[in-house]
Amino acid sequence: MDVDPRHYEQIAIKDNDIHSIVVSYLVHNCYRETLEAFVACTGMPEPADYIEDMEKRKATCSEILCCALEGDALKAIELTEQVACDLLENNKDLHFDLLSLHFVELVCAKKCTEALEFAQNKLMPFGKEQKLLEKLENFLSLLAYEEPEKSPIFHLLGLEYRQCVADNLNRAILAHRNLPSYTAVERLIQQAIVVRQSLNQDHGKDEIPTFSLKDFLKG
Repeated sequence: MDVDPRHYEQIAIKDNDIHSIVVSYLVHNCYRETLEAFVACTGMPEPADYIEDMEKRKATCSEILCCALEGDALKAIELTEQVACDLLENNKDLHFDLLSLHFVELVCAKKCTEALEFAQNKLMPFGKEQKLLEKLENFLSLLAYEEPEKSPIFHLLGLEYRQCVADNLNRAILAHRNLPSYTAVERLIQQAIVVRQSLNQDHGKDEIPTFSLKDFLKG
């Protein structure tokens, strides 16, 4: 049986704890104006340490992430190497993903010859690693379609993929600079999912339904 939602009401949550979770999310994403408005509305004291943390994040990540999201992946790589010179060298998955963004831009611009040359020079060396070989094949297959946006792997062309790569880059840079790479709310969600999955394993799937975060958030 799933937990009766009425049981949640017996657990008191302090407003300050909720406010801290919201603040950590706003700081993590550098939403300074929203943070200042939230602090003013809740009457919280000015979180000087949070502001300093956010400025560090902005100085480190803001321009890099904008480049990644706006299609200038090569510039994002250049800037990343300036602030974290060994990060991409030690994280081949992330390096490949960033290069793939540039490849996608060439494909979308119908620069197929240039895209193929770029893939041969920059992407194919990653194919030596088995875990990246399938990803490499997926990207190269885009060249086979006159309208890649209608192909079975069209998702590689979209904003959602770029956002995913940018998020991973953001976390990697923050971790490299010894800053938290996840917000408090993300860690809470991760913990909740792990706990529920562990309950499923301990008690059997028939006793406890598989946990769905989406269904849980619906209430």
